[in-house]
Amino acid sequence: MNIIITCRHMDLTKTLREYTEEKLGRFRKYLGNISETTVTLSVEKYRHTAEVLMKVNGSLIQAESTTGEMYSSIDEVVEKLARQVKKVKDKNVSFRKTRSRTAASLQGEETPPSIIKNKSYNLKPMSVEEAAMQMDLSDREFFVFTNASSGDMNVLYKRNDGNFGLIEPIK
Repeated sequence: MNIIITCRHMDLTKTLREYTEEKLGRFRKYLGNISETTVTLSVEKYRHTAEVLMKVNGSLIQAESTTGEMYSSIDEVVEKLARQVKKVKDKNVSFRKTRSRTAASLQGEETPPSIIKNKSYNLKPMSVEEAAMQMDLSDREFFVFTNASSGDMNVLYKRNDGNFGLIEPIK
């Protein structure tokens, strides 16, 4: 990992460089593919700011912290980076799990899906407009209801464009 440290309105001491490199070097064991890390340390009156930009697999992880002392700014920015690195790592692990499941299903080792949650709804007869209002209030992606005009069960769902879609049975 290539660490580039720049300073604004201050001098970079050997201890500060070593401290920064030690703190950021810990991320190597979590993300082995960090191509470059740019650190900017700056001082403006009593504000000590540490900014870090990490390039990982073509994506950027960025954090910034401002405190009254440079070492605590570096500690805080490393904590922020650690949270973001954990998110990236979790995404990579979940991607690998889904990819391995897909590979297993292609090999014929497919397991049937199982029902993991059961939910009951009270199907009250209502108009489509009332169902749309209920759906907005509940903040769900879909709403199951009995259509008051036809007496059939309908499903109202949110579309990607922000509008609603309605699923009605064919008689």
